Amino acid sequence: MLRIDPGLHGALRTAARAASLSLNEYCARKLASPGAAPDPEASALIGRAARLLGESLVGVVAFGSWVRGEGGAASDFDVLLVTEERFPITRELYGRWDREPVLHWRGHEVEPHFVHLPPEGAVPSGTWAEAATDGRVLHERGWSVSDRLADIRRMISAGRISRRLLHGQPYWVRTG
Repeated sequence: MLRIDPGLHGALRTAARAASLSLNEYCARKLASPGAAPDPEASALIGRAARLLGESLVGVVAFGSWVRGEGGAASDFDVLLVTEERFPITRELYGRWDREPVLHWRGHEVEPHFVHLPPEGAVPSGTWAEAATDGRVLHERGWSVSDRLADIRRMISAGRISRRLLHGQPYWVRTG
């Protein structure tokens, strides 16, 4: 018997249902996969995202100053919470996130950014470009998030978009 946080249990049950697997089979596959070492902060983050978004959750990507190794004492921990296109991203969604207790990652408040995958071939937003260069996929359903991040990295490598800085803040421009 394994005792886990009820939120994580719910997230696993939801993911198992989406994969058409029993909870036991789903957990066995997850534990056998690379990078399956448990991390309580990642589990709490993914669990909350799964509770909030249900089967619409496509992926969770950590990005920003902390992932780049540039975070300071006052920095937050940025995450993309990727939803299916049909799931509306509204102020109420952020409000539902904020009504739950504050999540922390290595002592820093988690700052959610609810997003949809950018359309294939489209020039991505700066947020997606930042996630593509330094982001870490913490969770995804299938390979859609990793595939899109790889597409964006190819755009950067090909010179179609480039990162610039203004007053120490990054922004991205179309260059090709």
